[in-house]
Amino acid sequence: MTDRPIVAAGAVIIEDGRLLVVERARAPHVGRWAVPGGRIQHGEPLVRAVEREVREETGLEVAVGDIAWVGDTIGPGDPPEWHFVIVDFFARRLAGTAAAADDAARIGWVPLGEAESWPMVDTMFELIESLTSGGMA
Repeated sequence: MTDRPIVAAGAVIIEDGRLLVVERARAPHVGRWAVPGGRIQHGEPLVRAVEREVREETGLEVAVGDIAWVGDTIGPGDPPEWHFVIVDFFARRLAGTAAAADDAARIGWVPLGEAESWPMVDTMFELIESLTSGGMA
């Protein structure tokens, strides 16, 4: 890894009260669910990173909106195995049919009220709480 936090960006896509999530196929958190997203490439603007990650993981073209949630995840160990700073944006589908690709093993549309019962990455519980308590959903 690196001795500095890595910036990642994700997309909060909600349709008919359901949140688009992907099952992670790569470390960290293999087998857990999260919104589509990933590392920002050097020189890549946040919004472009969200568009690229969604396209790579789901095949969807999206319009990126406002920031939905900001947080971080720090792995175990001293020094920690990883440290990601995550910026999730609201996004809406423009085109495409969602299908798992790249580092997404599967995709799912989880009703917001049931999302906490899925095996999500830890940061997803904070995101879901902000969505459901803040009336953004």
